[in-house]
Amino acid sequence: MRNAATYFTATLAVAATLLAASAAQAQISTPQASPKSTVTQRVGLTDVTITYSRPSVKGRTIFGGDKTVVPNGKRWRTGANATTSIKFSDDVTIEGVKVPAGEYGLYTVPRPNEWTVVLNKSLKQGADVDGFKDDQDVARFSVKPYKLTDKVETFTITFTDLTPATATVAMEWEKTGAKFKIVSDVDSKVMAQIDEKVIKNANPSSGDLAAAAVYYYDNNKDLKQALAWMQKANATDPKFWNVNTEAKIRLKMKDYKGALAAAEQSKKLALAATPPNGDYAKMGDDLMAEAKKMTK
Repeated sequence: MRNAATYFTATLAVAATLLAASAAQAQISTPQASPKSTVTQRVGLTDVTITYSRPSVKGRTIFGGDKTVVPNGKRWRTGANATTSIKFSDDVTIEGVKVPAGEYGLYTVPRPNEWTVVLNKSLKQGADVDGFKDDQDVARFSVKPYKLTDKVETFTITFTDLTPATATVAMEWEKTGAKFKIVSDVDSKVMAQIDEKVIKNANPSSGDLAAAAVYYYDNNKDLKQALAWMQKANATDPKFWNVNTEAKIRLKMKDYKGALAAAEQSKKLALAATPPNGDYAKMGDDLMAEAKKMTK
């Protein structure tokens, strides 16, 4: 019994020692001075993701001379801590420069009247912003900085000025900002889908027919074809929003009588829906008023 008790005590002592050593090696978690942030935006049909760390001003002078946080003409990781990265799910065009799908380091070289923006294949440089090779650059372009009315305490990257095919990336800190425009190749992708699902499909769905018609209308393509597709969609499954689009297509084609009839039908369908859709009913009224005005 004494040997068993001695063994048990020794085992406990070893376990306690191992636990103490493990606890001693564990790191204490504390908040980062420049916390990590990720912003994602769909631009057209392309997902764009930027991951960066956000330093704060904390009473310092950020841009300018040698004693500033970001000296003029010096390469900057566009944030803090690890390399700031920007990722594209598809090929894009940035400020006129073609950029293949992929993930890249986002570096900038701020100057008073011009910022150089660099996308580089290296994602591991961190603070060593001069350690990567220029031949790894994927894109390099210049943008004009602008002055901010209000002070931005914490460095911020946002997506602004969104359109169906474009977005602007704005980088702002202290009282300085710079931005660049991303263009996604939407048209070729959508047209490829329309070709496959509508044009070459013997039995396209009413949803695909309507989507193709809306795209043609919104992008000033063949209105006669758009009307044919929308009429076919509405013949089998009339939805008030699709009939409303038919009225808009007819109005744009100067078929005012047809636009008036379609707008009236759209309003009736909207009011008969469960629940009734007052917004589309009003849009129907507006289209009818426009069509009547054009026939006078």
